[in-house]
This record gives sequence, C-alpha cells and structure tokens, in this order.
Amino acid sequence: MLCRNCGFVLKCPNCDISLTLHKDTQQMQCHYCGHKEPIPRRCPNCQSEKIRFLGTGTQKVQEELENLLPEAKILRMDVDTTRRKGSYKKILDSFGDHQADILLGTQMIAKGLDFPNVTLVGVINADTALSLPDFNSSEKTFDLLTQVSGRAGRAEKTGRVMIQTYNPDNYAIKLAQSQDYESFYQKEMRVRFQGNYPPFFYTTLITITSKNEQSAAKEAFVIKRKLMRHLHAPTIILGPTPSSVAKIKNQYYYQILVKYKHEPKLHDLLHQIQDDAQLAQKRGLNIYIDNEPERIM
Repeated sequence: MLCRNCGFVLKCPNCDISLTLHKDTQQMQCHYCGHKEPIPRRCPNCQSEKIRFLGTGTQKVQEELENLLPEAKILRMDVDTTRRKGSYKKILDSFGDHQADILLGTQMIAKGLDFPNVTLVGVINADTALSLPDFNSSEKTFDLLTQVSGRAGRAEKTGRVMIQTYNPDNYAIKLAQSQDYESFYQKEMRVRFQGNYPPFFYTTLITITSKNEQSAAKEAFVIKRKLMRHLHAPTIILGPTPSSVAKIKNQYYYQILVKYKHEPKLHDLLHQIQDDAQLAQKRGLNIYIDNEPERIM
C-alpha cells in the first residue's frame, strides 16, 4: 500500500517488510510473521484518501485475467487457496480433469506437474529473484524458467512459453529461453569464479539475532574480530551487515559470511562461537551457523 500524497508505505510492526493485500480476506497481512490488519481507507500517516495498492500478486493477476477472458474458468493456487488439507491435490485434479481453462499460481505450480493439454505457459515478473542479494539467484531463475517451460507442450501438441521480464538480456533469462544448459553452466561458473563463490570457495554464514538491534550488531562485530585474529588470506570475511530483511518477528538480524578454500582453524573457531552462543542466549542473543548455505539473505 502506497500513499500518493506523503509516500507512506504500510509496514508490519514486527518485521522490516511491507504488508501484502489479501482481497479474499479483506486484510493486509505480513508473509513473515502472519500479522494482520484491516485494509485502510485513508493513509494512517496523513489521512489522505490517495492510497494505491501496487504489485502483481496472484489475486491481482486473476482479476486482470477475468476482465480479459471473461469466459475462461480460472483456478488459483497459492498459499491462500492451499491452506486446507487436500486442497492442493483437489486443485490439480480439477485442472487435470479439464474443469478449468487456466491454472494460475505461484512457483509451486512450476515443478512436477504434467498436463498433456497445456500448450501455453506465461511467467510474470520472471526476473524477481535476480534482484535478490544471493549468489545463486541466477541459477534459481534459470532452473525455474526451464522447469516451467517444460510444462508447455507434451505428447503431439506444440507448446509456447511467454516470459515477462525487465531484464531480457540477462544471461539467465536468455539461456532459459533457448534451454541452453551448457552455456548457462559456463557463464555461471565464470561469474562465481570472479566473485569467489561456490564451487570455487566454501562458505559459512553466521547469523546473530536479538530484540535489541545494538546488541545484535555489537555481538556480530565481536565475532568478526575473533575471526580476523585467526583467519588469513585467501579467506574472505564479509560483514557484519543487517540481513536483507533486517527485522523478523521483532528480532533484528545481522550476518557474517566467511568464504574460504582451506582454513584448518575455522572448525575450532566455529565450535568456540557455538559455545559462546549458549552464554549469549542469557543476554537475549541467538547465534546460528550455517555451513554451505543454500541462500545468503
């Protein structure tokens, strides 16, 4: 939600994230902690009525499709429509039995589905993951697009895939379009080599959380100084920095990323940090260590 008068964005009181509009429940909801609020009719900051709801969630896309294709039967699959037990299978069975013309959903519909009569697949905002601060975001984007492309055209029927993107020249988008796995692998390996990321470096992510932001930051710098005293080049220590979502459920998150090739002292250091974490809990701090994290956010 954005106020066009003062620029106010409605955020979750518990998390550093904006609330999302859910029209079916007529609520604003946080997708991290579940906090809910009524949909405001005026800006909570300046009381202006000039508020807009932005974005392209599944409910918004469904509205657009219903306006453009009023005769089409649409099934929506997302976190709201699959809450009840068995609802996921029920939606897929209905679509497979030709009870609907369009299956609309989040990434959950991209994997493992085989409907021989599907001949057109559309991907909206295909480059969303590319803007995430994660070294494997290109791989995830390429994987998603090649998987969803495989949903169109089975048996004798020719399939077509339409991809909406703001970055049509990005290598993950272009090579997914041609399904060129070999070229993507070669390009991705060059990018990761230049950035000192796996598989050329090992990684360890240390995350520090606290309800007090200063306490989390202070502890993070204490850990970094300890690492710097014992680890040496070519080991790289990044951070500490706030996580991409700095606060979740009233906990502030700071993180340190260690990139290394061979570091015999690191194992013992991490054990020391884990031992210190037990004492830190008494001060309201939590310390988590993730070796070879799948995501760095």
